Amino acid sequence: MGQVFLIKLSGEAMSGKYGTGLDFDYIEDLCLRIKECHDLGVGIGIVCGGGNFMRGRDASLMDRETADYTGMLATVMNSLVLKDTFTRIGCQVYNQTGLSVKTIDDIDPDKARKAIADGKIVIFGGGTGKPFFSTDTGASLRAIDIGANVIVKLTNVDGVYDKDPNKYDDAIRYQQVSYDEVLEKQLGIMDFEAIEMCRDNNISIVVTNINEKDCLLDVYNNGNKGTRVC
Repeated sequence: MGQVFLIKLSGEAMSGKYGTGLDFDYIEDLCLRIKECHDLGVGIGIVCGGGNFMRGRDASLMDRETADYTGMLATVMNSLVLKDTFTRIGCQVYNQTGLSVKTIDDIDPDKARKAIADGKIVIFGGGTGKPFFSTDTGASLRAIDIGANVIVKLTNVDGVYDKDPNKYDDAIRYQQVSYDEVLEKQLGIMDFEAIEMCRDNNISIVVTNINEKDCLLDVYNNGNKGTRVC
């Protein structure tokens, strides 16, 4: 196995044009694009969020711990939708979850690595399985588990800027930036803990636009779309 990607996919991305819930046509299109990269021999792990249903930090009226567990359950639902979609388009898939669910295997790095070596796409739901941690932290942990070279964070922007490009016309996109600069300038790519884990384990992060049809192939070819943190 050559390159191994851990794809960080937000729950909101799975809602497509609807904004909430599931846009099955969009999800299938996204899975086909991931399959295209996987067919080139790239090992693929996916961590999905749950924001299309529920994000714990947004439920301000709920007890935080209860809200976080609810959000983790949302990520499990999304992981099952992804598994079903990948299966329908001809991929072998293996699911694990950080939050114990009777019919899905708990997180097991050895099994996850073996599944990737066997040509399966591995999908992780359930976050870290603990409240008060984001899916960013979960993505970094799972990237370490599977020996990923890169975390690909699919977003609705084309990279990382020195300031908000939606507010400032003179915002400049970084093509490459260091982990320490991300932390020092608080560029907000991922949680600090997640950035530090990637730095300490030499895992690059690429932030790229999910709506660019060839964004994953660009990462595979070390292209210049998006921003690489290394």
